Amino acid sequence: MDLRVIEKSDEELTIEIAGEDHTFMNVLKGALLESEGVAAATYDMNPEQSGGQTEPVLTITTEAGTDPLDALADATGVVTEQLDAFREAFQAAV
Repeated sequence: MDLRVIEKSDEELTIEIAGEDHTFMNVLKGALLESEGVAAATYDMNPEQSGGQTEPVLTITTEAGTDPLDALADATGVVTEQLDAFREAFQAAV
């Protein structure tokens, strides 16, 4: 997975996440929206109408005092925990 920071400020981060699709982006966005200090999380995947963009672009807006990079790190930790729990449940069911 390749990441490219497009823009970063104290309360907003815009990052391109190469090689991912709606499946991953929706899970990540959902985890971000449930994170404390996150005001908004959106992504855009619209290659035809956005000047040739082919990779998803994630934008995170946080409340004052919350660094968007920290929010992203926390959300990815949540996603990892959810995947681990799913893997364990699946293996137990098989």
